[in-house]
Amino acid sequence: MLNYIWAFMILAGVVYGAFTNNIEAVSNAALNSAGEAVSLCITMTGVMALWVGLMEIAQASGLIGRLTAGIQPFISFMFPRIPREHIAREYISMNIIANVLGLGWACTPAGLKAMEALAQLEAERGAPGYADAGSDGRIRIASREMCTFLILNISSLQLIPVNMIAYRQQYGSVNPAAIIAPAIAATLVSSAAAVVYCKIRDRSNRA
Repeated sequence: MLNYIWAFMILAGVVYGAFTNNIEAVSNAALNSAGEAVSLCITMTGVMALWVGLMEIAQASGLIGRLTAGIQPFISFMFPRIPREHIAREYISMNIIANVLGLGWACTPAGLKAMEALAQLEAERGAPGYADAGSDGRIRIASREMCTFLILNISSLQLIPVNMIAYRQQYGSVNPAAIIAPAIAATLVSSAAAVVYCKIRDRSNRA
């Protein structure tokens, strides 16, 4: 669907530029944007390489393990139906920690692994639509835990919005880190709203 949306936007821009005699401006904007995109990708690659490296150091030093153990009460509160020793809890914890540290791209692998583990958990429970999840890897129905995890992932608290700081620096912001305080406030509210919503839905489903 997104492919059609982008194709329509590009075509509409070209057609509008042609009808308003601004096709040269459209061409220049396309070329300039392509150059900016490459430059931004190089910048973000360096930023993410730095933070992913720091995450690897933190994991090797045992810090990630301690943080993972520290948020287990929260994991149990949000995912009471996941067994304590299930691997999904570890992946969910790693994803939440990476999100809190603002490493949006770095948390993606743990998030995908968490979804796969939750699908396997549903298959082990014999839930409809998951009987063959282990054979073809297809997830047909979003479980309660999957929905909760997705909501928490989207609304996650961020202490250091690394991506936004890098974007602001790339485009010439005088104080790129000025976004930190507003980001903490906004994501704190969104995270609280997500927790309340998930628990209300969980209680209504039980009823």
